[in-house]
Amino acid sequence: MAEIYYTEDDANIAQIVKEYLEQKHYKVTLLGTIAEAEEALCNHLPSLILVDWNMPDGRGDSLCRWIRSRWKELPVIFLTVRGDSHDIVCGFADGADDYVVKPFELEVLYSRIMALLRRTGDVSKQYLTCDGIMIDTDRMLVTCEAEEVSVSAIEYQLLLFLMENKGKTVTRDRILEQIWDAKGNYVNDNTLTVTMKRLREKLNQPSCLKTVRSVGYRMEDTI
Repeated sequence: MAEIYYTEDDANIAQIVKEYLEQKHYKVTLLGTIAEAEEALCNHLPSLILVDWNMPDGRGDSLCRWIRSRWKELPVIFLTVRGDSHDIVCGFADGADDYVVKPFELEVLYSRIMALLRRTGDVSKQYLTCDGIMIDTDRMLVTCEAEEVSVSAIEYQLLLFLMENKGKTVTRDRILEQIWDAKGNYVNDNTLTVTMKRLREKLNQPSCLKTVRSVGYRMEDTI
């Protein structure tokens, strides 16, 4: 199921759009401020985001530029009353993929969403997330709270394996077999302990990365 974030401060409009799109089998999360949108995006990327221009704590164009500085592929549609040619041109210049002016027909919005997702695909599948930690699997890039974290190749493989198994306890033996033994690098158990310690330090001791004593590790969302 594709997931949509909708940044909108008008609760009535937001609820109408949410209910309609959920009937079309989208999962919709409503975000009432720019700050809420940024926090949500840092924790998890949707398939697409709808952005209103005028928000209580800022402007949608600044949010769009913030998104583009971090996730160039994330589809963005402006959904706003600002419909003169200057605003529309600025919206596209700020990185929007489409621009819908209020009032609008729900069927038209739905058609534009479908068309955009057909072109882009679901880019959210490129990203693995757990709380504020995110892996861009295409770029092999790790971020924590939207800040890039420099990790070694083995630290990346360890984090990737745990993220791919999010919600599951992974034994130390399985990690050693997957990360080291599978590549012919036979190491002792202490190597995993040291690598995990360094990884945790780089990620600011995240609460979502848990030790299961005498068994292994588990990553799970805590927010």
